[in-house]
Amino acid sequence: MLTKKQLNPPSLIKKVLFYGVLIAGAFIMLLPFLWMVSTSFKTSNTTMVLPPEFIPKQPTIENYQTVSEMFPMIQFLGNSFLVAVLTTLGQIVLSSMAAYAFARMQFKGRDKLFLLYLATMMVPSQVTMIPQFILMKELGWLDSYQALIVPGMFGVFGTFLMRQAMLSVPKELEEAAFMDGANHFQVFSKVCLPLVKPTIATLGIFTFMASWNNFLWPLIVTSSEELATLPLGLSLLQGRWATDWSLMMAGVVISVIPILVVYLFAQKYFIQGMTMSGMKE
Repeated sequence: MLTKKQLNPPSLIKKVLFYGVLIAGAFIMLLPFLWMVSTSFKTSNTTMVLPPEFIPKQPTIENYQTVSEMFPMIQFLGNSFLVAVLTTLGQIVLSSMAAYAFARMQFKGRDKLFLLYLATMMVPSQVTMIPQFILMKELGWLDSYQALIVPGMFGVFGTFLMRQAMLSVPKELEEAAFMDGANHFQVFSKVCLPLVKPTIATLGIFTFMASWNNFLWPLIVTSSEELATLPLGLSLLQGRWATDWSLMMAGVVISVIPILVVYLFAQKYFIQGMTMSGMKE
C-alpha cells in the first residue's frame, strides 16, 4: 500500500527532475567519447560530411589495422605501461612514507615544514622542467627509462592526499601498537596502510593517468623511438598540413582503453578514497 509521502506529486517531480539532470549531464560528458569511438570506425572520406554521421553507415576497422602497421603500437604501449606502473608504485611508496612522517610523527617544525612543502604546489611544472632536465643530463640519464620514471615518483599532491587520510586513523590503534612493542615502520605498514587502501587506490589512479597521458616530459628527455611512449607515438599521426582524424581517433581509443580498465577496476576504492581525503584533522 502506497503511503501519503509516496503519492506526493511535488516530491515525485523533484526526483524526476533530479535524475533527468543527472542523465543529461552524463550524456553530455560521454558525448565526446562516443564521437571519438564513432569516428575511429569511419573512413577518412566520411569524417567531415554534413550532416555528421554519429553512427557510421559503413563501419570499418581499417583505421586500427593501419595504425598498428604504420607504427610499433605494441612497443609504445609497453613503454607507457612500464613507465606508468613504476611511476605509480614509486609515488605510492614515497608519498605514503612522507605522509606518515607528517601525520603521525612528532618533530620540531613539522607543520611549518609541511606548509612550505605544500606551497611548492603553486609552482608550475613548466618552471621546474628545465632544472629537472639539467639534473637528468648531469646524472647521464637522458634518453633512458630512469629519466622517464624517477622524476614522476615524487609528488606534493600525493603526500597531501595520503596525509589527510592518515590523519583520520584513530590514535588509539597507533598507541596500542606501540604498547605491544611495534616501531614506526611496523605501525606504518601494518596499521596505517591497511586503513587507507581507498586513498592509495585514488592516488594510484591519479598518478597512472598523469603518467600515461604525459607528453611534454617524454618529448624532452627522450630522442629514440625505442623509448617513445604512446602520447609521443600518437603525435606522429598528426600531419604537417592535414590530419586523418579517423586514424587519430583510432589511436586515441587505443590509448584510452587502459585508463578505463584501471578506473573501472578501482572505482569503488576511488570513491571511498575521495571521501576519506576530505576528512578533517
